[in-house]
Amino acid sequence: MKKVVAIIQARMGSTRLPGKVMKEIVGKPMLYHVINRVKHAKELDDIVIATTNLKEDTQILDLASEMEVRSYAGSENDVLDRYYQAAIMSKVDVIVRITADCPLVDPNVIDKVVRYYRINKFDYVGTSIKPSYPDGIDVEVFSFVSLKKTWSEAKLASEREHVTPYIWKNPNTFRIGNFINETDISYMRWSVDEQLDLEFVREIYNRLYAKDTLFYMEDVVDLLKKHPELMNINKGIIRNEGYLESLKEDKIIKKEQR
Repeated sequence: MKKVVAIIQARMGSTRLPGKVMKEIVGKPMLYHVINRVKHAKELDDIVIATTNLKEDTQILDLASEMEVRSYAGSENDVLDRYYQAAIMSKVDVIVRITADCPLVDPNVIDKVVRYYRINKFDYVGTSIKPSYPDGIDVEVFSFVSLKKTWSEAKLASEREHVTPYIWKNPNTFRIGNFINETDISYMRWSVDEQLDLEFVREIYNRLYAKDTLFYMEDVVDLLKKHPELMNINKGIIRNEGYLESLKEDKIIKKEQR
């Protein structure tokens, strides 16, 4: 049986919302909620937090330890290398990529995407090649073999920073799948990049969170159907703005600079 590990990337540095992964939501750091929700996924064998070796990120390592999940500290900007080294440390066969700015990540969606990956024997499956899920429910699943090839061959700064672009830009090299939701609700924005995103997520948690129970994507959708005005809180922020910005200043990273 192949070992499936969720690697959650997290760091304190953020241009638009510094320290966002430790911002409080109902009295707990955002990263706490991400880890807690990912722990409920049944298709995972382990969870690893991949952060940087900067002093400011030691608090992320401390939180991981408190929540009894393993962690790896590596390159600040070469997130691809961070994933690769964390995967080697974990002796992983299949990686589930999660970002720490998605405090509404849904364990049921994680399980569905992992099962879809397994059944169809893909190299990579994602939910955002052609998005149908809200921004913030994104899940990517890929093989260690694909990660290793990407780590060896990806040269652009955007490919090193955002981990998977080299894979999904090369469909002739990798067998790629796109997991689609039954209803296209990709217009909804649930990730946290700006202060307004944080305010939106806090409002969702204030209304749905209860200790020792979990709420799911469907619960959030139901809430927003009843109170559509909540979506106005962070309306107008562009999906994947960070990746689009990195493309503007893209450059080839020499091997000795990685």
